[in-house]
Amino acid sequence: MNALVTGGAGFIGSHVVDTLITEGLHVVVLDDLSGGFRENVNPAAEFVEGSIVDHELIMRIFVDYSFDYVFHLAAYAAEGLSHFIKRFNYINNLIGSVNLINESVNHNIQCFVFTSSIAVYGKSHLPMSEDFTPKPEDSYGIAKLTVERELEISHRMFGLNYIVFRPHNVYGERQNIGDRYRNVIGIFMNQIMQGQPLTIFGAGNQTRAFSYIGDVAPTIAHSVFVEEAYNEVFNIGADTPYSVNTLAEEVCKAMGVTAQIRHVESRNEVVHAYCSHQKCEEFLTYKAQVNLEEGLRGMAQWAKAVGARTSRNFEDIEITKNLPPVWLEQK
Repeated sequence: MNALVTGGAGFIGSHVVDTLITEGLHVVVLDDLSGGFRENVNPAAEFVEGSIVDHELIMRIFVDYSFDYVFHLAAYAAEGLSHFIKRFNYINNLIGSVNLINESVNHNIQCFVFTSSIAVYGKSHLPMSEDFTPKPEDSYGIAKLTVERELEISHRMFGLNYIVFRPHNVYGERQNIGDRYRNVIGIFMNQIMQGQPLTIFGAGNQTRAFSYIGDVAPTIAHSVFVEEAYNEVFNIGADTPYSVNTLAEEVCKAMGVTAQIRHVESRNEVVHAYCSHQKCEEFLTYKAQVNLEEGLRGMAQWAKAVGARTSRNFEDIEITKNLPPVWLEQK
């Protein structure tokens, strides 16, 4: 069986690749290395450097390889920043996805697995459930929800089977800790290794359930072997929410340092977001097993081994109005 994994040099994608290879699949990784790293790619996988935005490249690789499954994990998942990079967001997170859907239809892919986000829910009742009406609050969530809708339509029109996962706040080894706009745990660990205080937007009372990669990636990879999961949407991640303030304390504990906190101006974001995973448990026997303390301990050990990474400013900001001042600081 052949599988294409977009974003397979990135964080979640590279772990999905590892599981698929363990299961005996031949895996082709497509990644432009804008947020991933070549060393993340399993040596047993075949690597193609390129972007999902390049529709001619996408057409060629679907011809060159007879894929059974597509795992689409390539994205720029910066919810807060997406307000200010709308064109970039929609080109990369929506148009790139459509390129893959088109070719998956044309080549009769057995199943298209898409990693969406709980950003599609916006401000919602808690815990968020798959039967809630999505009301995204940012451009990233809008793009993800639109791809979900395209998959629904493509199934009805063309018989393309799909599985949608809505992961949330995933962390662990291989996360890009050098991206200052997303992945709060990686940002915190990178700041600690650079001798900087941890930056918290507002009072730090925002709550999230932080999900360890070792719990999430194997379930995503195995899902294509469960036909009952086809054409369904699943929340996936941890069950227990923590405030950002508590998270900062736990990260410092895992890194073996005393917490130094810098509170900055609040930004426009959903304050409380965590999900029900009952549906994923029923269809895919999913269960989050690694608690926050254990997961952070493992990630901290990895982060110390790879060392701090330079946090660069996003070079193509399209709107500067209301941009959080901390993102204008040079790093």
